[in-house]
Amino acid sequence: MADDGARTIELEVVVPGTPAAVWRAIATGPGISSWYVPHTVEEHEGGAATASFGPAPDLQVEGRVAVWDPPRRIVFDGGEGADGLAFEWHVVPGGDGTCVVRLVNGGFGAGGTGDDQYQGMLEGWQLFLTNLRLHLEHFAGRTATAALPMAMWPGPRAATWDALCRALGLPSAPEPGRRVAVRSEDAPALAGRVVDVAPWRLALLVDDPVPGTAFLAVEGQEEAEHIGVSIWLYLYGEEGAVAARRDGARWQTWLADRAAAGG
Repeated sequence: MADDGARTIELEVVVPGTPAAVWRAIATGPGISSWYVPHTVEEHEGGAATASFGPAPDLQVEGRVAVWDPPRRIVFDGGEGADGLAFEWHVVPGGDGTCVVRLVNGGFGAGGTGDDQYQGMLEGWQLFLTNLRLHLEHFAGRTATAALPMAMWPGPRAATWDALCRALGLPSAPEPGRRVAVRSEDAPALAGRVVDVAPWRLALLVDDPVPGTAFLAVEGQEEAEHIGVSIWLYLYGEEGAVAARRDGARWQTWLADRAAAGG
């Protein structure tokens, strides 16, 4: 924590692959889009970078490549003299066919909204770094099409997670390695092997509708009145692109209908 009370997130994950392969995953538009949110990146220092968190204009986050040092270090920020968050990524070779990816995410304000943003980003990065590892373990060099449906459901968070799992016919705390499948007549097909589970999230290595990854998450303060519910998909190949467009819209409708019905 800095002297002014601002905080910095520092996380790392061990992933398979050469530094060049890992660099593609964290520093290029197709790479980042395959495990985070759709990105465009001009691959040079000073280049423009855009992150898309949804179709609405206010969900397009503009930034720049502040540092471009392949395959070791890249920094994204909001631009020259801009306040806000900065994301610094390091790729460190492990010498055994792996690399350590380190993230330093700074620029959070102190107190109130800054604290909420910090906690939300911390939880989110834990999930996305898991997805980065899965991407490099199972789909290195390939590109996924992301679908990012989300809706606000009634809280508190623990009850929201239970409601989501019941509605989908999923266990709320399945064992890693277990194959699970959505059992809901009005929801799209979704099935795969559990690779990560926590009280508020579930990550899958997907085999249905097509190969890819997915995570289900409920996000927000524990006792908040409204909680964000996400079912995010990362599906590979041409069939994955078709499925992501089709099922992304269907999942958005499903989430919205359940929200209107009270979860």
